[in-house]
Amino acid sequence: MPTRDLLFEIGTEEIPAGFVPRALESLEGSLKKGLASRGLAFEGIRTLGTPRRLALIVKGLIDRQPDATVEVRGPQKKAAYDDSGNPTKALLGFALAHNASVKDIKTKKTGAQEHVYLTKETKGGETLSILPEVLKDVLAGEAFPKSMRWGDHDLSFARPVHWLLALYGASAVELSWGHIKSSSYTYGHRFSDSKAGRMTPEGVKGYVDGLRSLCVIADPEERKGIIRAGLQAAAKEAGGEVLPDDGLLSEVTFLVEYPVVIRGSFDREFLSLPRDIIINAMREHQRYFTVVDGSGALLPHFLTVANTPTIDHEIVRKGNERVLRARLNDAKFYFERDIKVKLPERVASLKGVVFQARLGTSYEKVERFALLSLFTGEATGFSRPLDENETPADFLKEDLNPA
Repeated sequence: MPTRDLLFEIGTEEIPAGFVPRALESLEGSLKKGLASRGLAFEGIRTLGTPRRLALIVKGLIDRQPDATVEVRGPQKKAAYDDSGNPTKALLGFALAHNASVKDIKTKKTGAQEHVYLTKETKGGETLSILPEVLKDVLAGEAFPKSMRWGDHDLSFARPVHWLLALYGASAVELSWGHIKSSSYTYGHRFSDSKAGRMTPEGVKGYVDGLRSLCVIADPEERKGIIRAGLQAAAKEAGGEVLPDDGLLSEVTFLVEYPVVIRGSFDREFLSLPRDIIINAMREHQRYFTVVDGSGALLPHFLTVANTPTIDHEIVRKGNERVLRARLNDAKFYFERDIKVKLPERVASLKGVVFQARLGTSYEKVERFALLSLFTGEATGFSRPLDENETPADFLKEDLNPA
């Protein structure tokens, strides 16, 4: 049976990076289920995605449903025929409902009873005419942990949907989802010209290559490979290597459509801060990658991944350095302020923190833990007993500040 490829793309506003992988998996599952339930066989499904588009590619999808033989069960035999063996109204109604003749109806025993049956030959429909219903079911599925509505439209998705691309081979799949109608074209990078950035792909390869020419790397694995190679090269130029961070790499992969790695620096004075504070300021707040030397010590450099082909890397670099400088100055201020107060002096502040209404404050909770620890330590020979009038807090204070 002849086959063609199906290309379905959902164009949106920027979807949160953490939503995209799960959404692609969910959309693929919904499409597989929808095609299988309608008897439409295919070779496989490939998913592609960026922050602004979710794409499903079905390879080798048959161009029509196979013909099927369906057996329809009717009323019981005793209700279908009278005592003289003539068809009753029940049987005539059953035959009329299925546009069949009484002579086409057979009887068959199922268990302890006999029923009348009608065998129907169902001719398969064309795939192109079935796909709109399948794709609308995919769009209506719950693919995200959170969805939203926008405008006055009765639609729900992770972010507002702006376009739908649906092609079966070279034929456009015509469907409407709320106020959005499908088309045969897609759009390039957000910062590309709206007219020059519009493209009608010719097949799956034409879709991937065409988007690449419009500054969109549609394949997440290809984007991840570009980012990884760019990070390694930039870190090597700085005389170091990238601190491995697969979680951040996966997140950044779905933050950009066209990755460009840029290296920046920060003042060496910030290296006096604890390592984790510097890494946290870069990773959690800015999504920057850390550069280390061969022994794992931090170097005063960072790597960021821009989402556009930049005309002047220097402007982007300086902007990112300025933002990180402010972050590290804040971190330095709060760290130096915090270490002025020793840990035992902070215990009293727990008296104002309610742990649980019926269990008291966090201070009382710490005292219970201290007593339990002292009891366990004394019983095992690892701790001395409390002196008379000595509280657990006194013991801990002494322990935290040995002579």
